[in-house]
Amino acid sequence: QVQLVESGGGFVQPGESLRLSCAASGISFRLYAMGWYRQAPGKQREFVATITSGGDTNYQDSVKGRITISRDNAKNTVSLQMTSLKPEDTADYYCNANRYTMNYWGKGTLVTVSS
Repeated sequence: QVQLVESGGGFVQPGESLRLSCAASGISFRLYAMGWYRQAPGKQREFVATITSGGDTNYQDSVKGRITISRDNAKNTVSLQMTSLKPEDTADYYCNANRYTMNYWGKGTLVTVSS
């Protein structure tokens, strides 16, 4: 059974930092591209960042320079380090694992940025 479990969400003030983590089980983690997506209230889910099995990264333009995705294949985890958070970063953040036609999602973790 595939499980992706996100953690690390919370309430922060603008300008603060937060680190999200996703623990994967039930997959050959090192073979999967991993990603983070987010969904703000009333909006569609959108891409935030991805990291390939080889470690190549890709970011949404609005988060470049503020957010870093990384993976630890020994621990089967993928992380999202977020800095200089803005109110518009408020959303449910979802972990994704993808390989060919196999695509899995976690249940999400809420990030709220507000003063």
